[in-house]
Amino acid sequence: MNLKILLPSRVFTEKRNVLRIVAVTDEGSFGLLPQRLDCVAALSAGILVYETAAEGEVYIAVDEGVLVKTGSDVRVSVRNAIGGMSLDKLRAAVEEEFAHLDEQEQKVRSVLAKMESGFIRRLAEFSS
Repeated sequence: MNLKILLPSRVFTEKRNVLRIVAVTDEGSFGLLPQRLDCVAALSAGILVYETAAEGEVYIAVDEGVLVKTGSDVRVSVRNAIGGMSLDKLRAAVEEEFAHLDEQEQKVRSVLAKMESGFIRRLAEFSS
């Protein structure tokens, strides 16, 4: 299989001759082998595993996204991905990165709530 992991701003990785892939959805983990029928799956945050003859098993932490298998091509599109580490280091990096994203997300939501309330207040003044 040919695996391509896409982030919003770039191609994270592209691998050929992938023997198997294991991904995580809300329903649990599932595996892909080259002969599997085409499919689409909504991925949840977790560890994506792929195996090649040259590298063996490779672990990549991925955020939520979508996996699409068509023929021998597998495309994974996610918001964020972290790789190139042992499984223990990957877990720590994921916890740190996603905690940082949660803080940023809370700040963004707070700012958006203030903007929305200001907009609604001005709209109410305008219509009065």
